[in-house]
Amino acid sequence: MSFSQLLRKEANSIWEASFHHPFVTKLGEGSLDLKCFRYYVLQDSYYLSHFARVQALGAAKAVDLQTTGRMAHHAQNTYQAELSLHRNFSEKLGITEKDKDTFVPAPTAYAYTSHLYRAAYEGHLGDIIAAILPCYWLYYEIGEHLKESKPEEPIYQEWIAAYGSDWFRTLVEEQIARLDAIAETVTESDRERMKQHFIISSQYEYSFWEMAYTLEDWPVNEKEKQRGFNEGISI
Repeated sequence: MSFSQLLRKEANSIWEASFHHPFVTKLGEGSLDLKCFRYYVLQDSYYLSHFARVQALGAAKAVDLQTTGRMAHHAQNTYQAELSLHRNFSEKLGITEKDKDTFVPAPTAYAYTSHLYRAAYEGHLGDIIAAILPCYWLYYEIGEHLKESKPEEPIYQEWIAAYGSDWFRTLVEEQIARLDAIAETVTESDRERMKQHFIISSQYEYSFWEMAYTLEDWPVNEKEKQRGFNEGISI
């Protein structure tokens, strides 16, 4: 069993939970509330902007020029392909420049990207690939899982088509092969740490669906604090 197959097996119960999360299943059915998807697009655009930076850190930490070029290519793809898809969604969902200017990442989005940066800054390229791979791989499997779904909402059709495409599958398979090659050359301690990154990212992928489905907010936001302050004033 390859290292990637081992990780996939270890994370299977988490990924199954993602496949059956109501955000994913309702998206496939076409019954997902658009306000949840709108929220998801805003949070995912934030996530992807940092995901691309982590990919670029992977390019910097690569030990050969070819891998540097490929990791930089992946970072560029994130910007050109996925973020352009989100720009398209933003236009169709009426997301304004004001929405973007006043955007605050939800706790899960902030924590997930922080996890990726920690793996990148504290580890080597194998740590980075292990941490970012669930985002690639799980999305591809969800795209495959929903490929036969025909939601009436065109935005959901576009989302499914993007992640179930042959183009995206090629990127996923490249990173899986890269992770397996690195795993052959590092210590058992390294592999154990890489596995932990992969599992934590898989957990965050599930939490990301939950975040969007529940429109997650910070436990105490500024409006609530101001309201509480005002209510506490007696005249």
